[in-house]
Amino acid sequence: MTGRFFEEWTIGTRLAHQPSRTVTETDNLLFSAMTHNMQPLHLDAETARTSEFGQILVNSTFTFALCIGLSVSDTTVGTLVANLGFDKIVTPKPTFIGDTLTCHSEVIDARESRSRPTAGVVTFRHWLTNQRGEEVLSCTRSALIMRRP
Repeated sequence: MTGRFFEEWTIGTRLAHQPSRTVTETDNLLFSAMTHNMQPLHLDAETARTSEFGQILVNSTFTFALCIGLSVSDTTVGTLVANLGFDKIVTPKPTFIGDTLTCHSEVIDARESRSRPTAGVVTFRHWLTNQRGEEVLSCTRSALIMRRP
């Protein structure tokens, strides 16, 4: 188990998660197909080439899912009761095939659960940066985390 119990989180704690992940064409294609997102900007190289970006854009919901996935091993593996919500998802820069993304997290709130004495609520701000250090996605995640037994 690599996740932390509620008592181990303090506001202001920051993490840079490893490993980073290079996005492949297969990632984008499979995720878009599995979710029935047939946006040509994600799938059609010729259409994407005529866009302002000049290339295929990676499906932003894949980018979001990858962000959460990259954060899990250091935050909630083995200690998560439930994700309570995701908020403020923004994509200030596009993600392209071949970009290498690194996830970062900061605890922005932590409080005891009012309904579950065995857990607390931790709110994280997660963000992804590409290989150029540009932020490509950020979001907040509220998670119900087990207290230490």
